[in-house]
Amino acid sequence: KQWYQRRVAITAGMAEAEDQGNSISADFVKLVSNDEHEFILKRSHALTSGTIKAMLSYPTSFKNKEMSKVQFREIPSHVLCKVCMYFAYKNRYTNSTSEIPEFPIEPEIALELLMAANFLDC
Repeated sequence: KQWYQRRVAITAGMAEAEDQGNSISADFVKLVSNDEHEFILKRSHALTSGTIKAMLSYPTSFKNKEMSKVQFREIPSHVLCKVCMYFAYKNRYTNSTSEIPEFPIEPEIALELLMAANFLDC
């Protein structure tokens, strides 16, 4: 249910950007896991990762209207989903004056998540 709510919020943000005449490609990126699940998130959130930031700053042959897409051949969807959740968490609580809640990590994915975080430099 949480995943669905996040997707609705992201989709609403994309629709709002379109309504305001903004290019979606400038505001959102698509991250693709090794099992072909796609995660569309705000570019500002994805730039939490030094690796993604470097990938997106590299000159490409993308057209301006095409959304940036980053494929991860070694990161499964259950880990990439948690990484995207961390990006939102980090964006929300950076420079926050309120109490920062603990970011929940399931023990079953801790090692995979650590390896992904190391690779993504976040």
